[in-house]
Formats: sequence, structure tokens, C-alpha cells
Amino acid sequence: MARHGGGRGWHVKVAGAALGVTVLAAGASLWTAQAGVLGGPTPRATASATPGSDIKPVDVTIVHASDKGEHGVNITIDDGPDPVWTPQVLELLREYGVKATFCMVGTQAQAHPDLVKQVVAAGHRLCDHTVSHDTTMDTKSEAYQKQQILDAERMITEASGGIRPMYYRAPGGAFTPYSRKLAASRGMRPLGWNVDTKDFELPGTDAIVATVERELPNGPTLLFHDAGGDRSQTVEALRRILPRLKEQGYSFGFPVR
Repeated sequence: MARHGGGRGWHVKVAGAALGVTVLAAGASLWTAQAGVLGGPTPRATASATPGSDIKPVDVTIVHASDKGEHGVNITIDDGPDPVWTPQVLELLREYGVKATFCMVGTQAQAHPDLVKQVVAAGHRLCDHTVSHDTTMDTKSEAYQKQQILDAERMITEASGGIRPMYYRAPGGAFTPYSRKLAASRGMRPLGWNVDTKDFELPGTDAIVATVERELPNGPTLLFHDAGGDRSQTVEALRRILPRLKEQGYSFGFPVR
């Protein structure tokens, strides 16, 4: 996986990429913490959600595989929720009958609990993407890693109305043995990616679509973003990619737990 940055204004173009493996390049990010008011109706738990009282350890290895098997695709959406772009992504997923995994930043979830609840109510899965999206987490102390992961888990769970994240994705792929073990002990499978669409670099809709078509043979987990800036290119790319993959016989699933 390629390390990518995030923050308000957010993504910084970095050199280096890898497919289906965790290769970390330099990068950094800064998020502005936001306060939110928790509220709204608690969504009905679905098969895609794990109640907060049911915490079972999972595998510590970084998953890329799809529960739909060899011809499956996992759509993963990072850095939100965002009040402008997340609703548009949700509408597209609904239109094409696709379920996805939303890797949420704790402060974003806390600021927009209504959107977290909408994600869960639509049958999508939640993923812990830390409190502040620090892509240098692998260079920090275990105490810092613990705070970033567990505080985000709490923020996302509270915002969702009690539905816990099922995965943990390190910002920029900055996993450590400690962070993977901690997440797995909390029932959150470490989640990688195979296709980095680089949509955060705003390369154009055509480029995003071409990246997916070129790199999908490398593995089933696709990385997109619904926050961090103008995501109109991502929305348009998904509008083209989702029906095209369906026509090609792909099934949309979730990362293996």
C-alpha cells in the first residue's frame, strides 16, 4: 500500500506505491479536531454491524481478500464522514445496490453522527481510521497509538448509536505489530488495500477509473475517499466504475473478517 496523507486541505502527493502489500513512504497530515453533538435515532443492527457488547478478537494479519471470493470487490471509503460528499457516495451505493466499508476518522464521526448512523442504517460497515489521521503513527509511542485507535473506536461507536467498527485501517498504511494486535483484540481486523485510486490527488475522473481497471487484477480492495477536499471526481468515478464492474461479473462484498 502507498502511504497517503490526509487533513483539511488535506492530501499531499507522495512518491512510491505498492499493490496489495504494506509499503510505507513518508507523509504527514494534520486534522482539525471538531466537536459534535451525539443524537438521532439508533439504527437497527444488521448483519454488517457488530453490537458494542459483542467484542471478539480477530486475526491480526492485514486483510485484503473479499468475502465474495475470487471475483469479489471491496469498496472502501476513507477519511469521512463529510456532510457534502458522504451523502452523494451513499446515494450512488444505494442506486447500484453496493455495500461498502467506511473508514472513519474519529473527529469526523463525532462531528457528524447523523451521517455515521446513515452509513450503518444502509448496511455498510464501519472501520476505525484513528482520531486524527496521523500518517506517521508507526514512528510514535505505543501509548500514542493506543490513544488514537481506542479513542476513535469510542467516537465512532458513540456516533453510530452503539455499532462498533469492524476493521482498523492505519492512516497511510502506517501499521505496526502493536497497532494490529491492539485493533484485533478489540474485534477490528486490520484492513489494507490493493488498488489505491489516488483520488486524493485529484488526477481527474478518467485517471481514477483507469487506475481501477489497470490495477484490479492485483487484488479486490479498492481505496476511495469521501472527505479531505473536493471529492466530485471520486463521485463521478464511482458512478462509472460501479455499473461497469457489475457488467463484468464482479460481486461487491466486504473484507474477510
